[in-house]
Amino acid sequence: MLYRTVPKTGDKLSVLGFGYMRLPQKKSGGIDEERAIRQLRYAIDNGVNYVDTAPAYHFGKSEKVLARALADGYREKVRIATKLPPWSVHSRDDMDRILSSQLATLHTSHIDYYLLHSLSKVTWEKMKNLGVREFLDSAKKDSRINNAGFSFHGDTATFKEIIDSYDWEFCQIQYNYLDEHIQAGTEGLSYAAGKQLGVMIMEPLRGGNLAGPVPDEIKRIWDESSVKRSPAEWAFRWVWNHPEVTVVLSGMNDEIHIDENLRIAQDAIPNSLSPAELDSIARVRDMFQQRMKVGCSGCGYCMPCPAGVDIPGCFSLYNAHHLFPQDRSAKFQYLGRHGGLLSPVSYAGLCRQCGKCVKSCPQHLSIPDHLQDVSTDMEGMMGVIVPLLKGGLWCMNQIGRIGQIFAFNK
Repeated sequence: MLYRTVPKTGDKLSVLGFGYMRLPQKKSGGIDEERAIRQLRYAIDNGVNYVDTAPAYHFGKSEKVLARALADGYREKVRIATKLPPWSVHSRDDMDRILSSQLATLHTSHIDYYLLHSLSKVTWEKMKNLGVREFLDSAKKDSRINNAGFSFHGDTATFKEIIDSYDWEFCQIQYNYLDEHIQAGTEGLSYAAGKQLGVMIMEPLRGGNLAGPVPDEIKRIWDESSVKRSPAEWAFRWVWNHPEVTVVLSGMNDEIHIDENLRIAQDAIPNSLSPAELDSIARVRDMFQQRMKVGCSGCGYCMPCPAGVDIPGCFSLYNAHHLFPQDRSAKFQYLGRHGGLLSPVSYAGLCRQCGKCVKSCPQHLSIPDHLQDVSTDMEGMMGVIVPLLKGGLWCMNQIGRIGQIFAFNK
């Protein structure tokens, strides 16, 4: 494992951080806690020393699972990052109350890296007016937190304004080769590093969209390179190629992916990609941008939808349908997953245009408009096809039951 230094503190952090937002799930639903704990401890045993969570993740359960994972001496091996949710803060006292609750939940005396969660121009003004800067000063003075930072999904100008409004130790931004000029972007990354802030990166794989499988045109570009890497490795190496980056967070929930990420992190040396390699990545970026319909990272902040739409799920299959036009399975998967065939009805056409999702989307997507496009493109004859498919499954089930009866009577 390679490590990079936070300029203001001298902290040496693993270049690969463990994001506790997308934990493994049981087939019956809910977090597979034992597996999640094994995965994090394995990563820590192999050099990871930074783990990021938040009260919003898994509806408040992420911090609880993390506390269990860091028992038995593991707490001393890592720096914990968690977040203060501005939407839950209505007074100065709320800040202390929430932090005290988090310390109790995490079974720790202090938070190593404490962030204001997903700041925007509006929420930063709100938090300033409620006294958040004084709160952070006080929490650092009495050692409840060691370092203060913020996560961000807004525009570059607002990002710089927030950077200049407090003596932060670090910040967290979305950054990958599709997002060079989106949100904080490369300009914001350079600005933060120039102010001596540690910079933690989220969504290096754009919600998994950059990790593959990839369209044939993109696969050909990767295959043409003299250097052979998986799509995920290309994406990670592009981010780590920037010396301004301190930690790259990965929402690892599969053992194979954890091993791959640990291996890639061993070679995460800044400025190590050649001009030819960077050109390959630029060509792939252009191809993705031409094909991808919705810039959704699958974070789930828009959920639950009051109308019952599985917003990230609908967008994922809509993008897949356009990324792989030769493969028609995305529409059938859409029918099965969202049309009520294999799971509760959750298709895009249920959207009532209430706008609640727009307010919580860190990508600032016009979600209702996109859902209308998904409905037009993906649903078609759903009202006819789904009942027919359900009827077919019912008939198959009855035939199976009759077969079992005959077998039993033999």
